[in-house]
Amino acid sequence: MPSAGLAPRRIVQLLALFSMFVLFTAQLAGALLPNLPVFVIASAGGLALDTYLQYRQPGLLALLGKIRFDVTVRQLLRDMLILVGLLRLPGINPLHEQAPLTISLLAFFLLHFICQALAVLVRRSRQLPLVTRNIDASELHLTQSPPRILARRQAHRLLLFSAPATVGLLVSALTKTVHGGAVGVGISLAAMLVGTVHLATWLLPGKRAASDKVVMEWFDQWLAEYRPTVAMYFSGGTTSAYQANMWLSTLSQLDGKPLIVLRERFMVQKIDATDVPIVCIPKVANMFALENSTLKMMLHPANSGKTSQVLRIPSIKHAFTNHGESDKLSSCNPYAKAYDEVWVAGPAARDRYQQADIGVDDRDVVEVGRPQLSPILPYTGAPKSTYTTVLYAPTWEGWDGNPGNTSVVLAGENIVRHLLADDHVRLLYKPHPMTGSVDPRAGEADERIRAMIREAAAKRSGERPGPAAAQELVRRAAELDSLTSTNFRTGADEMERMLLQGVPDGSREAAVAVATEAWEAAYWASFPEWEHQIITDARPGIFTCFNQADLLISDVSSVVSDYLTSEKPYAVANTSGMTEAEFRSSFPTVSAATILSPAATEMPGLLDTVRNPEKDRHAAARAELKEHLLGPADPPSLVRFNDAVRALCARADERRARMESKAAAGIPTQREAEADDAAADLDGERTDPAEDSVNV
Repeated sequence: MPSAGLAPRRIVQLLALFSMFVLFTAQLAGALLPNLPVFVIASAGGLALDTYLQYRQPGLLALLGKIRFDVTVRQLLRDMLILVGLLRLPGINPLHEQAPLTISLLAFFLLHFICQALAVLVRRSRQLPLVTRNIDASELHLTQSPPRILARRQAHRLLLFSAPATVGLLVSALTKTVHGGAVGVGISLAAMLVGTVHLATWLLPGKRAASDKVVMEWFDQWLAEYRPTVAMYFSGGTTSAYQANMWLSTLSQLDGKPLIVLRERFMVQKIDATDVPIVCIPKVANMFALENSTLKMMLHPANSGKTSQVLRIPSIKHAFTNHGESDKLSSCNPYAKAYDEVWVAGPAARDRYQQADIGVDDRDVVEVGRPQLSPILPYTGAPKSTYTTVLYAPTWEGWDGNPGNTSVVLAGENIVRHLLADDHVRLLYKPHPMTGSVDPRAGEADERIRAMIREAAAKRSGERPGPAAAQELVRRAAELDSLTSTNFRTGADEMERMLLQGVPDGSREAAVAVATEAWEAAYWASFPEWEHQIITDARPGIFTCFNQADLLISDVSSVVSDYLTSEKPYAVANTSGMTEAEFRSSFPTVSAATILSPAATEMPGLLDTVRNPEKDRHAAARAELKEHLLGPADPPSLVRFNDAVRALCARADERRARMESKAAAGIPTQREAEADDAAADLDGERTDPAEDSVNV
C-alpha cells in the first residue's frame, strides 16, 4: 500500500495526464464546431503543458511513450488539429493558402526525423570502445560533443523548434490570414534545418571519432609506455561504487604502476578523485588487450557476473580482497575459489573460510590487514562532552531478504526510540545506501526512523554555531568540490569528458586528503553538539562518523569489523531469532559486543557502560578481537599488503618465464593446444561420412 506521503504527488501526476487529454479533446471540439476561443486556448494550453511536463516530469511522459503516445505523436496530432481548425474557420482559402502551410509543416516533421536519425548516428560514432580518465588521450583527436538538445533530447528539440509553428498557426486562426502561420512555420523549418545541418558536421572527418581499431592500437601503445603492474578490477551497479572507492588510497600507495579497470561506462564518473589511471573496457573481446601488457595481477573488491570474463586471462594473477569483512555469507562465498589468492584482514577470516569448507585452499588465503582503516582514531575513554554520540549504521536486507541481515525492520524503530528518549544522546543515523532495494519493509521502516529523528530534532533547542561556521563549511565544500569533480558543460558526453579528464598533476590525491580533513572539521563544527543528524550523502564518510561516535550500533557487517580498529564500545542487534549464545557462537565479530534484542531494552544499560568505562566488561575482549579480525598492528597493514602484491606479481613473472621456456622449446601453450583441438574438431565435422551422406 503506498505511503500517504506519495499520494499527493501521484494525484498531481494523474491530474496532469488528465488535463492533457482534456486539452486534446477541447482542441478537437473547438476545431470541429468551430469555436475559436476554445480552439486557441486548448491548442496553446496543450503545448505549454507538454513543454512544462517535459522539463519537470519527464518520467511521467515516458509512461505515455509506452502506449505509443510519445512527444512526436502528440505534437503531430496537436498541429494537425490546428490545421483542421483552420479548414473549419471561415476566412482562409484552404486550397491556395493553407496547402503551402501543410506541406511546410510536413517538411518540418521530415527534418525532425532526419535530425533524429543523425543524432543516433552521431551518438554511436562517438561511443569509443574505451572510456578513460587520468590518461592523456589527445592522440585520439577527441572533440567536444554536439549540443545536447540536438544529439540527446529529441523531445525537447521537437517542442522547442515547433513552438514558432504552433504559435504562428494560432495567430493565423485569430487574424484569418496565413501570414502568421507562414512566418511561424518558416522559423520552425529554418531552425530545424540549421540544427540538422549543424549536427551533421559531427560526421565529417574533422569531428568524427577514431575507429575502434585505431583506439585499440592507441591503447596497446599506452599500455606499453605506462607499463602497469597491478590493477583493481571492478564491475557493479550504480550504488556499488563505494566498494571500489574504499581501496583507492591503498592502490595509489602500492609499489609499481597501478591501474583501475572498469566494465560499466557510467562507473568512470562514480570513482572518487584519484591520480591512478582509469580505463573502462565494456566489451570482453577488447579486454584481452590486457593479456599482452605488463600487467601482472588484479585486485578484486567485489564479485560480479563479469568477473569470470577477466579471470580467463592466464597471464594475470587475481586476488580477491572483498570490500569489507563480516560473518555474513557474502564474505565467505564459494566464488572465491576462482581466484589465485584470497586476501583477508586477519586470522578470523582465514578460519571462516576453512569452517565454511567451500573449496578455498588455506594456502591461498593471505592475511594483509585493512590498510584503509588508518584514518580511524583510537578509543580515548568516556565521552568528553555532555552528550554521548551514538552512531546507528545498520546494513541493508541483502539479496536473500533474511530478517537477520538488517535490524531496520524488526529492531530499528525500537533502537532509535530508546536513544531519542535519552536527553543526553546525540544520534547519528547512517543507513546503508541500498536499504529497501530488496525488501520494501526495510525502506518503509527507514522512512519511519527518519521521521522519528526529525521530530525529535525539532524539539531540541540550544546555542548554535554562528554564521562563520556555516560560511567556513561552504568555503571548504567549494574547495573540496573543485578538487574532486570536473566541471563538465551541460550535455558533455564520454568523449568530451575524456578530453577534459587527462593526466592529473600528481598532487591532487594528497590535496584531496587535506581538503577532506578540513571539510570534515568544518562540517561537524557547523552543527551544535546536541543535534541529531540523518546522514545519507557520500560525505561525511563512515570513518569520520566513527571518529565522532562514542558508541556504534550496527548489524553483522563489515562496519563492525572496521569500527573495531578504534576499540570503542559497540553493539549488534540480534534479529536472527537465535539465542544470544547461538548468535555469539555463529558470528565471531559480535563476541565483544553488547547484543541487543529486537525490543532494544538493553539500551539504557549499554549507555551507562559507555559513560562509565569501569563498568565496561568487553574492553579487553575488543582488543583481542581487533587483532583476531584485523591482524597484528606490526608490521603495518600497508606493508603487509604491499608484500602480498610483490609476492603475487612474482608468481605471475614465474608463470610467464615458464611459458616463454615452453615456447622456445616448441611446446604448445594451453591456448594453442585448445585452438588445435578446435581446428581438429572442425576438420572432423567437415569430413564426417555421415554428415556427407546427409548432405547428399
